[in-house]
Amino acid sequence: MPTDGMTETAQAAGKISDPAAFILRETEVLEPPLVPEVQLHLASDCLPLWELTEEELMERGLPPPFWAFAWAGGQAVSRYILDHPEIVAGKRVLDFGSGSGLCGIAAMKAGAASVLAADIDVFSVKAIEFNAKENGVPLTVTRDDLVGRMDESWEVILVGDMCYEQPLAGRIETWLRALIAGGADVLIGDPGRTYLPKQNIEKLISYSVKTDRRLEDADVKNTAVWRLVD
Repeated sequence: MPTDGMTETAQAAGKISDPAAFILRETEVLEPPLVPEVQLHLASDCLPLWELTEEELMERGLPPPFWAFAWAGGQAVSRYILDHPEIVAGKRVLDFGSGSGLCGIAAMKAGAASVLAADIDVFSVKAIEFNAKENGVPLTVTRDDLVGRMDESWEVILVGDMCYEQPLAGRIETWLRALIAGGADVLIGDPGRTYLPKQNIEKLISYSVKTDRRLEDADVKNTAVWRLVD
């Protein structure tokens, strides 16, 4: 029996050898506040899952469970392309650092020809597969680290909330700028992270996105969608 307030969820969080079973057990199908057109397997009570899984995942050399939350940057990008489907309609899209797959799913709903959802986390890959099925859209998913890969087939690249730490943000920016030089369109969703590029970047729109103060520093984050420019 759980003691000292420990829930069954807390006990189960220590057993994560099966990503699919873990995701189904620890999440609910919910609609992100800014993107109600999309349904995702998300953590309904964010803090216990984040704290309990973060420690064990780090011991296994895996990232924290970013896939279990609809982060503000991804919501903003998704809202923007759903409202402006011409950006992705008929195009080949890369959803980089996909997490839950939100941006990629939104792109498919907006008429993209195809989406490659990329995330190095094995849990994220399984969550994306579940979420794509939940929304009835086909996505291709990869765990490959794509930073540095020059692929001219990617016409639009969506990046939701990836500018939160260095040196990762610097590596990503260098790579993305090489891709836009080759003709790709790059959109970045960002709620004011420290390492968002400061130059050659164009703000497209801002949204007020409802967030959880236990994960962010506010209940609502002013979140912008940016386009990298030459």
